[in-house]
Amino acid sequence: MARASELIETFLQSLAHGRRYSALTVQGYRRDLDRLLTAFADRQLAEIKPTEVRTEVARWRAEGLSAKSIARRLSAWRTFFDWLAQQQPMPMNPAKSVRPPRAAKRLPKALSVDWAVQFVEGKSADRSADVVSGGGPIGDRFMQLRDQALTELMYSSGLRLSELVGLNCQPEASVAAGRNGWIALDCAEVFVVGKGGRSRRVPIGGPALAALRDWLAYRQSQGEVLDHAPLFINRSGSRLSGRTVQRRFGQRAKALGMPTAVHPHMLRHSFASHVLQSSGDLRAVQELLGHAQIATTQVYTHLDFQRLAQVYDAAHPRARRKSSAPSKT
Repeated sequence: MARASELIETFLQSLAHGRRYSALTVQGYRRDLDRLLTAFADRQLAEIKPTEVRTEVARWRAEGLSAKSIARRLSAWRTFFDWLAQQQPMPMNPAKSVRPPRAAKRLPKALSVDWAVQFVEGKSADRSADVVSGGGPIGDRFMQLRDQALTELMYSSGLRLSELVGLNCQPEASVAAGRNGWIALDCAEVFVVGKGGRSRRVPIGGPALAALRDWLAYRQSQGEVLDHAPLFINRSGSRLSGRTVQRRFGQRAKALGMPTAVHPHMLRHSFASHVLQSSGDLRAVQELLGHAQIATTQVYTHLDFQRLAQVYDAAHPRARRKSSAPSKT
């Protein structure tokens, strides 16, 4: 009988090649399944019982692991045991009946329209800071053109960070097979390959198109042949990493004097919230974001209601009790 570590390795290979999961997703499964090996190092996988998995969940909770992380880990275990049951006799899936602790519902943070526009344009409200023009405070022409193009595109099309850095300049055979997306400037669209290999087409707005053309023209002026190259690269010509984008977003927000830290996913949330506020079309926002379930998109209706509630509180004369007592006459 194969060892547990060998079975897990075979399972991970099936995720990568059979289901076409991204390298990042497979890496996450590997971390969660390493915990399975650690917890039951002296046991056969087929002998593990639900009560023992519940004990592990209680231990994770005591260690301070968040409800979201516990749910993710349990999901990885359930998926693995389902796969294992197809490979060898299993009396049950020991993780199937185990439920994670209930997580507190947190709304995603989104920028206001004004702050989102200032961040994407790279210009502070009083024009005292400008991170776009040559010689600006956070990098040379290469970095400024690249950052402007990726920032504009993310806010214009609501992309996930992994989708953004995974884009190529043009499609190729492997792209068509579901590995990467690409841009089509002629028809102002980005072809995105999202979670689970699901693909979608999203419009690109005018400012994003202009920023992308400037970025690509600069690369061609440096003698680069674009063809099927990554859309966003570092100085060595390699595909830009998500970590670098996160760091550049933080530097950009700081240079602009913004009152909050800005991370890439916040810009995606801002895109969704602002489109929903303007259109009221939840289904369209679902399609643009690439959500498999409408319930995932419904969180943005709560964001929109919060905005309306703030307007109501500020504008309605009897919306809330005044803190000070009325003056005597």
